[in-house]
Amino acid sequence: MSLADRASALTHLIVVSDLERSKRWYLDVLGCSLYGEYGGTSVVLDWNGSWFLLVTGGGPTADKPDVTLEAPTSPDVTARSSIFRVDDCRAAYEELSRAGAEFLTPPVDHGYEVRAFFRDPDGHLFEISELVPAKE
Repeated sequence: MSLADRASALTHLIVVSDLERSKRWYLDVLGCSLYGEYGGTSVVLDWNGSWFLLVTGGGPTADKPDVTLEAPTSPDVTARSSIFRVDDCRAAYEELSRAGAEFLTPPVDHGYEVRAFFRDPDGHLFEISELVPAKE
């Protein structure tokens, strides 16, 4: 049996520097729903059936003895990005911009895909992407 057979969901853990500011951004800009808040150090948000777990970070624990969680130190260096597949990238760009998302550039058409990138308040990278059907 694989992990895919055993797991019921995938949660995206995101380390943030200011929990309240980030919670507001994810609720107001991405349209998440608040699922729960725990101990002043974590917030669970539901987005379209997936969870974002916002945490303030911290040092090693018994189950991760050599790992420290911290918010990004530079928005220009990243090891991950979350991608939202949309039907209309330009319309999503306009809507997210009105909600307060700050994009790196307007949508760029690569021929096979139209996409645009934006960041959360800590610099975590997000992408909206529209696949362009192949021409026959």
